[in-house]
Amino acid sequence: MAALIDTINSILVSGENKHILAAIKGLRNGIVYGAKIRFPHAVVMTFLFKRGPPMTMLQDIMSATYQHSRNLGMFVLIYKGLTSTLSWGESKSHQIHHFLSAFCAGFVIFGKYNKVNEQINLYLLSRVIYGIAKLLVSKGIIPTPQTDVFPWFAAIMWGLTLWLFEYDRKCLQPSLASSMKYIYKDSDTWDSLRNFLIHN
Repeated sequence: MAALIDTINSILVSGENKHILAAIKGLRNGIVYGAKIRFPHAVVMTFLFKRGPPMTMLQDIMSATYQHSRNLGMFVLIYKGLTSTLSWGESKSHQIHHFLSAFCAGFVIFGKYNKVNEQINLYLLSRVIYGIAKLLVSKGIIPTPQTDVFPWFAAIMWGLTLWLFEYDRKCLQPSLASSMKYIYKDSDTWDSLRNFLIHN
């Protein structure tokens, strides 16, 4: 057994097949990270907002965790594989290689609609918009703001969110609409101290 481990270690540190090994390790890291992120989130969301038999709730938690970790791991595997393929024979990869590889992997892995993919894609959307704004400023395409823009950003986001909630709620993601209903609408009704302060 020790000889086998030594052989594997020598292959890993040899520098040969680095692109293939990096894709395999990326698969592993994607699976681990996806599970670390999704499992606690699924546990909290399930016990806070879902009702049903404990076994069904556990299955929902495990299903969401599996889906998130599998998708993230497979995305990394495809992305790294395509990036390596596109830059084959070149001394370095180009920006377009990364975009095209992620574009294809995103279409295949995260292009199928389900709740997990929707949450991941929406999470990325907000981060990417923010990142692109910073990139445009750093490249001088947009002038550097002379004042703090974060309060304006917050004001616009909250204004649009509550406007959509009040006037066209069906356009909001269901979990957001549900949370907002609890905070903003369920607080409009009560008939005793119990459902005013203790239990809604």
